[in-house]
Amino acid sequence: MDRPPPRLPVFLNLAQIRFPIGAIASIAHRVAGVLLFIALPVVALMLDASLRTEAGFASVRDLLSSPFWIATAAVLLWALVHHLLAGVRHLLMDVGVGSELVRARASARLVLVAAPALALLILVWGLS
Repeated sequence: MDRPPPRLPVFLNLAQIRFPIGAIASIAHRVAGVLLFIALPVVALMLDASLRTEAGFASVRDLLSSPFWIATAAVLLWALVHHLLAGVRHLLMDVGVGSELVRARASARLVLVAAPALALLILVWGLS
């Protein structure tokens, strides 16, 4: 009795895989959620320090005025806006609104474009 030859492992080149736009929006939604979860204790501690004393407020304000923390705030602001918009998109799709393929792709594109735009707008408005 002949046995079929053993299947060799397949090499998947992850750089060549093209994800659909919905998958990109969904993966970014998860990444944004993880970033927000990790940042929550740091933000809570900074809020606590800023509310305790005037000196604590001044130290947090000085810390947040550095370029590193402005960039970090921009990333976290994107994460918050993207997570909110993508969450609303997922909720609407769960109840059947926009779950057709064309509309789902359009809403994914909208979230991927609107989230950084809104985050940048909020950041510029907050820094002025």
